[in-house]
Amino acid sequence: MATDIKVPTLGESVTSATVARWMKQEGEAVAADEPLVELETDKVTVEINAPSAGVLTSISAPEGSEVPVGALLGVLDADAKSGAAPKPAAQPAGKPAGAPAAKPVAAPAAKPAPEPRPAANPQAGVNPPPRALGPVARPAPPPTDGVAHAPLPAAAKLIEEKHLSPAEIGDGTGKDGRITKGDVLEFLNRPAPAATPAPAARGPRTEEPREQRVRMTRLRRTIAARLKEAQNTAAMLTTFNEVDMSAVMALRSEYRDAFEKKHNGARLGFMSFFVKACVAALKEFPAVNAEIDGDDIVYKNFVHMGIAVGGAAGLVVPVIRDVDAMDFAEIERAIADFGRRARDGALKLDELTGGTFSITNGGVYGSLMSTPILNPPQSGILGMHKIQDRPMVVAGKIEARPMMYLALSYDHRIVDGSEAVSFLVRVKQGVEDPRRLLLGL
Repeated sequence: MATDIKVPTLGESVTSATVARWMKQEGEAVAADEPLVELETDKVTVEINAPSAGVLTSISAPEGSEVPVGALLGVLDADAKSGAAPKPAAQPAGKPAGAPAAKPVAAPAAKPAPEPRPAANPQAGVNPPPRALGPVARPAPPPTDGVAHAPLPAAAKLIEEKHLSPAEIGDGTGKDGRITKGDVLEFLNRPAPAATPAPAARGPRTEEPREQRVRMTRLRRTIAARLKEAQNTAAMLTTFNEVDMSAVMALRSEYRDAFEKKHNGARLGFMSFFVKACVAALKEFPAVNAEIDGDDIVYKNFVHMGIAVGGAAGLVVPVIRDVDAMDFAEIERAIADFGRRARDGALKLDELTGGTFSITNGGVYGSLMSTPILNPPQSGILGMHKIQDRPMVVAGKIEARPMMYLALSYDHRIVDGSEAVSFLVRVKQGVEDPRRLLLGL
């Protein structure tokens, strides 16, 4: 049975892609889930895997061609055998006397032998560079020849049109460090430096022998640009409170083993309590879950919760969709899955977009207090911090209680100060008395 291989949906605002590389040729056998073709978009380079085992009988979109979402890339036949791709018919050695002459048929041109290709995963050195968290940007190994890696077809065409050179752009975000079309567009869209004269001429910087100069990765540049965009666009303000973790810690300690056994290994952590508390507060204060679009305020009747995950290559915020419809076990499983795949660099592009509110936990690194930065176009982000025993007055007596500082950064253009403070108080109440979350109070 023949199966069409088509261009999948590639994420928000991505309508087309360029065929960067075919990893299989016509007539070659393919195993199920084996990479077939590599597509390049303005945002990411993705691999398309075989839906089933079979033979690649035809390629409809050659390398370098521009293809829209849904376009046919090739055909995979599960019933064909390796080498069964159509080939030019051989000329017979002789014909019987008096046989009618065969109607001439134009034979297809001989297919040139494929050029040697670099391995999809070249052998890494003793200490390979860390992998990026997710597909948005993939740090590449440093080039061995001192220049940028070879551009992909669409990128090469754009470089030629704009009279650029790969060395000006630097290392790309494609596989093996190759330059993508998105890298070229990002380079072209960089703002020109301000024409203000420097107060004094600055000579060349003296390099110290104990310094090391390392080029920023594409992921790090993207993080820097987005954080600065949030500061320049939103009227960002942060309000603080503190929460007594005694009730949650006691509940977790009492039911942790039973929870894990009931839900097939899902571990009961603190994060699900904060997610549930935020969902309840967002329903009461919908402006914190809204966003500004021009002169309009867009209110969301759902909650797509972004959970910040950090790693060696930078920070990503995968999104748990419709988290308001999930129970504790589903939330814990989703968070654990995102954390694992973020470390492995296996997050998908559509899992990093569409959030309506975010939570970041600096406490895992020991942070006692911070002011989290908004993730545009969201209007709120909750910052969790380190749990620390502090003396608190309880019923007229001083007791040591496990306390955590909470921080809510919000966009003051859409969220009033009273709403922000009240939102954080609701989160505090939900965590300090988890029974409120069960009763919807």
